[in-house]
Amino acid sequence: MTDKSAPHLASSTNSAGRQADGVGNVTTGIIQISAGMLIVPILDVFAKLLGNDLDPVEVTFMRFIMQALLMAPFVIYFRLWTIPRGTLLLQSARGVLLAIATVCFFAALQHMPIAEAISIYFAQPMILTILSALLLGETIRARRIIAIIIGLIGTCVILQPSIMVFGLPAIYPLGSSISMAFYIVLTRRLAHEVNPFQMQFMVGVVAMLVLGFVLLVGNQLGLPGTRIIMPTMQHIWWVIGMGLAATIGHGFIVLAAAHAPANVLAPFQYLEIIGATLFGYMVFGDVPAPSTVIGVIIIISSGLYLFHRERQLKASAAN
Repeated sequence: MTDKSAPHLASSTNSAGRQADGVGNVTTGIIQISAGMLIVPILDVFAKLLGNDLDPVEVTFMRFIMQALLMAPFVIYFRLWTIPRGTLLLQSARGVLLAIATVCFFAALQHMPIAEAISIYFAQPMILTILSALLLGETIRARRIIAIIIGLIGTCVILQPSIMVFGLPAIYPLGSSISMAFYIVLTRRLAHEVNPFQMQFMVGVVAMLVLGFVLLVGNQLGLPGTRIIMPTMQHIWWVIGMGLAATIGHGFIVLAAAHAPANVLAPFQYLEIIGATLFGYMVFGDVPAPSTVIGVIIIISSGLYLFHRERQLKASAAN
């Protein structure tokens, strides 16, 4: 799960995307977004490996420690420690939402193959379109509503047999996609006011603090998923690998946004499903169920249509 995929396009295109509308090299952007989306699932591989021994809240806590540490040099170098007035609460809310989304997804990975979890998670573009209309006042026309319904049907095609096989954990990726959709709405709200490096650093710090508190309280109360287990050296290497995969993959996504418009790059987000399937098979021997393949085809078709309609509307507005 990217912090992945759509969120990074949403945040990075507002800084670098202004260049993307000019004479940027679109082919370079497509290659970069493709590389990023094929690398990002490596993060999920490390999270799944860690989840064999550690509870999901602790794994997520360590993931955001890495994010805060990796983003801190950018904040220091660009002197981004001053938080724009009126944005602290919204930036903090982003951190909480991303923490929830990541815990849900990592919890799912303890029980499900990566490809199945990612496929259910990709209901997020449809959920985001609905939230954008409700919270941002964006217009949804009839054909887009039909595309959303079809995409959600695709999610149900994957979800129904997954619930029978994996039980309640099959719902976790859907919870992750809902939290992530709210996260992107806030990202769009802040994108013109806050530097993306500061936003990512703040997300890491807030999520780290919130999850640290949840770990301490939950461990004392014996809440499920909140045990504190001392990581081994192997676990620490996996945490470092998780951080590096996220940094390199998301770095490619940010670079891509500097070379091509978001509506060109967005369809290539679905390469994450291919990457998840590939690494899931190579590392864990997981093969997607036929219902997952059918559902993914429905979701991708619906998502591509939504992106196509968005592009048409922008072209019409420009004329």
